[in-house]
Amino acid sequence: MGGFQSLVPLASAALLVSGCMAMTPPVDVTRFHNAQIAPIVPGSVVIKANVTDEGHSRSIEYTSYSAALLRELQRVDFTEARDDAENSEYVFRYTVDRAVLSAGGSRSPISVGVGGSTGSYGSGVGLGIGINLGGQPKDKIVTELSVRIARRDDGNVVWEGRASVEAKQGSPASQPGLAAAKLAEALFRDFPGESGTTIRLP
Repeated sequence: MGGFQSLVPLASAALLVSGCMAMTPPVDVTRFHNAQIAPIVPGSVVIKANVTDEGHSRSIEYTSYSAALLRELQRVDFTEARDDAENSEYVFRYTVDRAVLSAGGSRSPISVGVGGSTGSYGSGVGLGIGINLGGQPKDKIVTELSVRIARRDDGNVVWEGRASVEAKQGSPASQPGLAAAKLAEALFRDFPGESGTTIRLP
């Protein structure tokens, strides 16, 4: 970030970021938990991704999502168990799936370095991605972020969330870095959120 600011005035950088955020489409979010019965007490957490691909470009995308998720976890009072990861109170696992949604309606997966299935008690409800082709000539990039927080001692999942966003291919919102920040922020807004209901957040 320091190198970027040395080339571009801070005011211009702020306008660029705010402009990109303004152009990002809404995010569909679903959360699952029993916090109304057993409140979630924040504690130390280690973040793990379901990695299915390797390589330099993939590791950059992995870093973007991990950093965005850690930022949101810290905002809701969790702490990173950096020096004692094996003894953290919680284990946080996440999956990222991306796909190209063509104007003709076909859908092709994109490997982005993290993928697979998290599995959980909420998977039966799931999150449906709304597809609105409506004469759109451009393909869309569909990005879905799925996460779960489990207690390390007994493995029980205390919270799960899924968020998805559709953005035109080539637009700022389709880029992994901006998508990571947008999806992570939406997932943890008003944590733990309403359970079992899909909402759309700007």
